[in-house]
Amino acid sequence: MFGNNSKFQKMKKQSNIVKNSELLKNLSITERYELLQLCHRRTYKSGEYVYYRNDPGSGLYFIEEGKIQLQVEEEAINQNSEDGKNEPYSITVESPQEIGLVSIGYETKRLSSAQCLTECTLLGFFTPDFETLKKRNPQTAVKFLEASSNRIMKQLDLSMQKIIEISDTKTAFQIQFETQYLHSVESDKTID
Repeated sequence: MFGNNSKFQKMKKQSNIVKNSELLKNLSITERYELLQLCHRRTYKSGEYVYYRNDPGSGLYFIEEGKIQLQVEEEAINQNSEDGKNEPYSITVESPQEIGLVSIGYETKRLSSAQCLTECTLLGFFTPDFETLKKRNPQTAVKFLEASSNRIMKQLDLSMQKIIEISDTKTAFQIQFETQYLHSVESDKTID
């Protein structure tokens, strides 16, 4: 009987993600459950790191339970700060949010470190899981990738607006165009 209660609690927590995940809202309930069935449940202790900045991005994590602090360490923020202070930046996220979204479908390094502020239960959805989803249900995989891409593009747009607010339009677009086009040209040169 105790085991059934434990399974019920896990399903109840998972259903919070299924019902309330902003990322998954364009998927049907069945598609959401299908995706979450491919996830790997991981538990972490308070203070434990899920991943570190610059680690290879291997997948995303849905927060089933607990609070996680995404943080950028001092040395990564600004080596040339005018006042000599390099304050770390952090933000706290919790269920039903996810962390590490950019790593699905893209080979990127982690932009921040993720540390558990409480005991946490996470559902890891990794690149091989996404490959399995593509084989089992390509339509769901496409909808998930579209939702992920839309979220990432919205983040880019909001980031551009913030850069414009704190500097100017020219600087914002100079950063965007240089990272988009010069990085692309440099990548093409390394292929030759």
